[in-house]
Amino acid sequence: MTRAAIATTLSILALPAAAQEEVDIASSLGDLTVTPIVQGLDMPWGFDVAPDGTIFITEKAGSLLTVRDGASERISGLPELYTQRQGGLLDVMLPRDFAETREIFLTYSRPQKGGAGTAVLKATLPEGATALENAQTIFEMAPGSSGGAHFGSRIREAPDGTLFVTIGERGDRPAAQDLSRHNGSVIRINRDGSVPDDNPFVGQNGAQPEIWSYGHRNPQGAAFDASGQLFVVEHGAQGGDEVNRIAPGANYGWPVISYGRHYSGAQIGEGTAKDGMEQPEFYWDPSIAPSDAVFLEGGDWNGDMLVGSLKFNYISRLTGDPLREAERLESEATLRVRDVDQGPDGDIWFLSEVNGTLYRAALP
Repeated sequence: MTRAAIATTLSILALPAAAQEEVDIASSLGDLTVTPIVQGLDMPWGFDVAPDGTIFITEKAGSLLTVRDGASERISGLPELYTQRQGGLLDVMLPRDFAETREIFLTYSRPQKGGAGTAVLKATLPEGATALENAQTIFEMAPGSSGGAHFGSRIREAPDGTLFVTIGERGDRPAAQDLSRHNGSVIRINRDGSVPDDNPFVGQNGAQPEIWSYGHRNPQGAAFDASGQLFVVEHGAQGGDEVNRIAPGANYGWPVISYGRHYSGAQIGEGTAKDGMEQPEFYWDPSIAPSDAVFLEGGDWNGDMLVGSLKFNYISRLTGDPLREAERLESEATLRVRDVDQGPDGDIWFLSEVNGTLYRAALP
């Protein structure tokens, strides 16, 4: 969703009167009124909004929901999912031409030999339909990994129409430095799953050609700024959650460098810096367990970045160059913020995993 979509007519759910409990979030702009848009969700993970106002929401256990005009539908036709621990149905993204193509992209944990891996599903959903059609997995990480942690995974459409997907290192730390594996990388693919010719490792012997950047731990947030620059937000270990400005072919250091420490308290790798490895634009210590991110367009916070916190139950607002944390937006609505975006109305929309609710925080 972008500011360009603000003119879209959006039908907000007509919730029962008893369910319409508004709360306020204190901010530097004054109190922001927070209103529930969709309630009763089970472990929601991602959302997006179609041009006609239909809200698409993923639930990690394996449900894709559409909500419009007070009515919700469960969409069938999903592939087999790996739903243990952090795995399941993850992000949802509607491309800019969704109204014409009806194409939808989902990230999920796909069962693989010996474990599971982050994968991308492409499908169509005809208007009025309740089942996905033409569903195909256009990408899955290789060669696969065991365990149920660190799948990533956000999917974003770049200004040029290619797709960026974030992938965690799956708890296999050294794999994030191994270009023969997708673990701990940001990948870039075309909408049919093919590899763009200008990806940085195309033609390099032993490298996965989809890789755009590597050396990431568990990136669960991604956002483009107004200039089209991609930023990724990733979990550190104990301390050292990072916001990274993504460049093609760049190495972001995990697990060789980090601003965090192992949960045992031991040092990670070789310290906080090394030649040939990128420094974060910003990092948190202690860790906040960051989720998704968005750059706001318009208004007093134009160009600022919002990042959800799963651990401390707030939304962090970052501003400036270099980035700094300007404030923390928190209330009983911001419990384990799993996804945050700017809605078609220009306000802040976010998912609370604990409350099972999609909220709108009205900007003045």
